[in-house]
Amino acid sequence: MVMMSTLGVFISLALILGTANAASLGAVYTEGGMVQGKNRLIGLFRYVDVFKGIPFAAPPGRLEKPVPHPGWDGVLDATDYRNRCLQLTLLQTDVVGSEDCLYLNIWVPQGSKVSTNLPVMVFIYGGAFLLGSSQGANFLNNYLYDGQELADRGNVIVVTFNYRLGPLGFLSSGDADAPGNYGLWDQHAAIAWVHRNIRNFGGNPDNITIFGESAGAASVNFQILSPKNKGLIRRAISQSGVALCPWAIIRNPRQHAEEIARTVGCPIDSGMVACLKMTDPKAVTLAGKIKMSTSAAEPIVNNLYLSAVIDGDFLPNEPETLFGNTANIDYIVGVNDMDGHIFATVDIPSINNALASTSVDEVRSLAMALSESRGVDAGIATFQEYTVSWGSDPSDKDIKKTVVDLETDYIFLVPSQAALYLHSDNAVSGRTYSYLFTEPSRMPVYPLWMGADHADDLQYIFGKPFSTPLGYFPRHRDVAQYMIAYWTNFAHTGDPNNGESKVPVAWPEFASSGHQYLDIHNSMNSNSVKQMLRTREVYYWTRVFASYPVVKKN
Repeated sequence: MVMMSTLGVFISLALILGTANAASLGAVYTEGGMVQGKNRLIGLFRYVDVFKGIPFAAPPGRLEKPVPHPGWDGVLDATDYRNRCLQLTLLQTDVVGSEDCLYLNIWVPQGSKVSTNLPVMVFIYGGAFLLGSSQGANFLNNYLYDGQELADRGNVIVVTFNYRLGPLGFLSSGDADAPGNYGLWDQHAAIAWVHRNIRNFGGNPDNITIFGESAGAASVNFQILSPKNKGLIRRAISQSGVALCPWAIIRNPRQHAEEIARTVGCPIDSGMVACLKMTDPKAVTLAGKIKMSTSAAEPIVNNLYLSAVIDGDFLPNEPETLFGNTANIDYIVGVNDMDGHIFATVDIPSINNALASTSVDEVRSLAMALSESRGVDAGIATFQEYTVSWGSDPSDKDIKKTVVDLETDYIFLVPSQAALYLHSDNAVSGRTYSYLFTEPSRMPVYPLWMGADHADDLQYIFGKPFSTPLGYFPRHRDVAQYMIAYWTNFAHTGDPNNGESKVPVAWPEFASSGHQYLDIHNSMNSNSVKQMLRTREVYYWTRVFASYPVVKKN
């Protein structure tokens, strides 16, 4: 007992001494002025400097590109998150946020000395280009995108930032009046700000890794494809989304802009954009709500109509033609094995209901709807492709899993595989890595056959099993440890196996031998290295389905 008491005194003394000699940046000079954050003690001689709410651009003009911030006098108090960008609430009945929203947050790990020349990891959040913020969802004061665990455990600087969403971020008139992609320009502005200023925070501006999930993952792909970012980005990670996803590019932006204009009472002639700029931004944002159908014949993915456009500027051409711009960028691309589940449960609610069966007709309707761009024959072919293994009497479980597989493949997995092939084929010095995240969902209401749902990976990469340990089992801490190790090693060296953290199994490059990928879960070993991910389905969508003629819409 005395020994424990003495040990406690020594630990307390060490913490006091450590606090007294805390390694901290103090006030930091940026191009806009001085900023002062907070220094957190997080362990024995371990600290993190946290800066929240630093402006990386001026409050943006409506439907205009971001411009530099004019700066400020004195020292900016950078200790609180700023408003998220104006966006719909989850129920789409109201809006939250502000137009003045272009701010970023920085986490800098410190040891006994102030850090210098650290790799920088810049995160881009998802949310269908309609929702989201730099801090993410929160319970009490526990924010999903808090960068502390990732920064400390991986010895990297972590940056998160806001970008405009919905109509204010992605409406396009299809011409020079409102070319679109404002949210992508915001992302570019944040990355460029980091490149110009991060050295003063102890970062290496020549070693920036951007990473993101869902719409943020597609954004990561857009950023490395765009010639506007030449020389700014060294590495990239796309988690469940790429520029080739069917929801990532809008082909008829003018039509949707006119729908929004009509909703808010604006003309659809040459005065449309001028009117939209003068209209209450809350009304414009509300006009961008998506139709939440619960019908297999009208899947939600077909209703996502506010996203990137080929504007001839930020995106000068089709994404598949721009992978030459990524030739010297190291790239990790992966998906969760049941990424499509979150969409499937909206389209066919019986998926999660053990007491309700899912009908073959619903699967057929879904296959036809997802194939509508190529016509009826393509829809029939899709249905046949996904039901070929059913036999004469498929179980309800088989039918439900087929729905999830169909949506996962179409919305996320196949486009991601196509992006991997394109990056690998165009690579000069850039390395390519593929993964499949398969840690089962922790949601107790989900079916027993459930794998990793969309966004399940985020809690692990941001170290939630460590920061909120009572909510997780030891196996979840293993998953978090593995992901943080691979991700931050990659940020350090461009090779997820080599860096400051030990990994459970070597992750081979995608094209090293038979298009290999890493299966990420809680009990990884040499069997976790696999190859040719869902090759048959990839072949179907990229070759067979793509061979059907495109159906012209009226």
